[in-house]
Amino acid sequence: MLHVLPGQSEYISKTQAGGDMDDTGMAEKLVRVLQRPDGDTALRPVHTFGISATGFFEPSPIAGNFCVAEHFNTAKTGVIVRFSNGSGSATRRDGWSDVRGMAVRFHLTDNRDTDLIAMTLPEFFAPTPKTFLEFAEEAAPAPYEGQTPWQKILSLIQLKLPKRDPYPGETISPDDGAIRFADQNAYAQLGVLQAATIGAPTSYVRAAYHAVHTFIVTAPDKTQRWVRFTWQPIAGVLRTDPNLPPVDDYLDAELQDRLGKEPARFSLMMSIGEIGDDFEDPSRPWPPHRIRVMMGTLTLDAVSKNQLELCEKLSFNPGLLTDGIEASADPVLHIRKESYEISSEWRGATPCPFSQR
Repeated sequence: MLHVLPGQSEYISKTQAGGDMDDTGMAEKLVRVLQRPDGDTALRPVHTFGISATGFFEPSPIAGNFCVAEHFNTAKTGVIVRFSNGSGSATRRDGWSDVRGMAVRFHLTDNRDTDLIAMTLPEFFAPTPKTFLEFAEEAAPAPYEGQTPWQKILSLIQLKLPKRDPYPGETISPDDGAIRFADQNAYAQLGVLQAATIGAPTSYVRAAYHAVHTFIVTAPDKTQRWVRFTWQPIAGVLRTDPNLPPVDDYLDAELQDRLGKEPARFSLMMSIGEIGDDFEDPSRPWPPHRIRVMMGTLTLDAVSKNQLELCEKLSFNPGLLTDGIEASADPVLHIRKESYEISSEWRGATPCPFSQR
């Protein structure tokens, strides 16, 4: 039985009206603030280092019952995927604790594309563009200031997250400002805590990735639902041993070696929201017992040969949608669309193919 939400028509009308979310000035501020002092303006301000791979997506037998989008109703859709480290530093550190990203582009017919942007955190750091900008300003990396063992004990007694010890060669901390901000803003606490303790994956394909925003999907019978998507690795989630010294650069080579031997696969899971869930605040996760639908399988079988054009210059965008999938009224989702476009233009990347809409 299909899951129908009451009151959807008023919400969808509000979403399609758009509101005052198209704030280019705010988007430009975000891109500037996110640029790290040890970054490179010729590269992405966050998720700077990555690698792309190609493959295909196959929908599950029931995916088309829930969404009319082409890739959920076609036997096989080609894809290109960019995996990335979350840091904006111009120095690559694969073994450091960091959020990872997975951007998937589905190649539809008639030279059209649609993107799904996800990361290893199940929620965002802020509920609005204004609070996101405030968070980004406060969380800007600063010179590392460690804690003595006694200070760590005091933090634990006060039920605070103690500062981790710096990695070898780490002089700029991405954590201190974010933790101070979270101490004063409850909505940021879950995301900051998880980001500070997330660790490093053994492989880009041994991590789960969450598209933290809410989307509206349309079924063949015109039923519309609020949903969130997650990529689950078929091989399972596996992190590196935090007790061992971190390795600087291994994720690209691991992916190349892995795909040279056998394909890697992900399941695309779609959670269906219910009344009481927050459809506009990406910093608030939904309860884990929501109905989940297996929408299909992603298979990656090769690393892209031209990483300059098909990774570094390739521009993904969470606003690049297709018929059957709409953006919710989540204001952070809308400002991210603008920010991605601005970042792409500033670094001279290939523009997103928004001309399809």
